[in-house]
Amino acid sequence: MLWITAADYRNDFKINLTFSDGKSGTVDFENLLDEKIFLPLKNRDEFKNFRLNSWTLEWENGADFSPEFLYSKMIENH
Repeated sequence: MLWITAADYRNDFKINLTFSDGKSGTVDFENLLDEKIFLPLKNRDEFKNFRLNSWTLEWENGADFSPEFLYSKMIENH
């Protein structure tokens, strides 16, 4: 099972993530926020207000993404 161990806001709609397998990289969420539950996150101040629960990112409105989905969208750090 894969989970997120660290998350750091970078800029715009980008967050750097570290996963339980040790890989890390940046996910650009800008084009991932079109579903109704994610629309409030198009406000950058709301977007930056995430927290890391026991396995993934979570926002105040209950929005979250599965770690596997975010892993597939990650651009790895080198």
